[in-house]
Amino acid sequence: MSICHAARRRIGPEGFLHLPRYLDASRQSTLLGQIRDVLAASPFFVPTIPRTGKPFSVRMSNCGPLGWVSDQAGGYRYQAEHPLTGKPWPPMPELLLEVWRQVADYPLLPEACLINYYAPGAKMGSHRDADEEDARAPVVSVSLGDDAAFHIGGLVRAGPKERIVLRSGDVVVLGGAARMAYHGVDRVHPGTSPLLAEGGRINLTLRRVRAVGAER
Repeated sequence: MSICHAARRRIGPEGFLHLPRYLDASRQSTLLGQIRDVLAASPFFVPTIPRTGKPFSVRMSNCGPLGWVSDQAGGYRYQAEHPLTGKPWPPMPELLLEVWRQVADYPLLPEACLINYYAPGAKMGSHRDADEEDARAPVVSVSLGDDAAFHIGGLVRAGPKERIVLRSGDVVVLGGAARMAYHGVDRVHPGTSPLLAEGGRINLTLRRVRAVGAER
């Protein structure tokens, strides 16, 4: 598979890795087509914050054995079915699994891929991914579409942050000390990529949910 091995960029906590243009234009287009097939079977839904019921500004779906969902009734959780259709999530594209094999340095494959769509004006507040059993498994994300202003901080939400621009084809790894670091998307810059005909940005976040030996 032809993947562009761009120079690694080290900022933020140890274990945070930014790989600019890791997927070349051809692979970005291929992956987008595969994600659109996933979305045809598992359409976007709008998650809500458990405490308040306030909707997220992003729309979301998943692929893989498990999917991450959030609502006021059940809170943050992983489950095997789409919350609206009740159907199992579609399998992950092999291209995503190949990226994980190349960058994750973890013995098991991811079980969930969150598909977040950022329309113009959407953002993701500073948060950390803490609903998984084994923090030794990294979080790996792939950017498709318009540029995003991304921040990475430390273990305290209000601590200092570093900021970078994530562009289409970039891959980010949060492992090691960075695995529980606060991070988020401040804004999306419209019109900076021609990849999505509708504009905006799709972010694909690969996560291992269960620890080694905990498969059920």
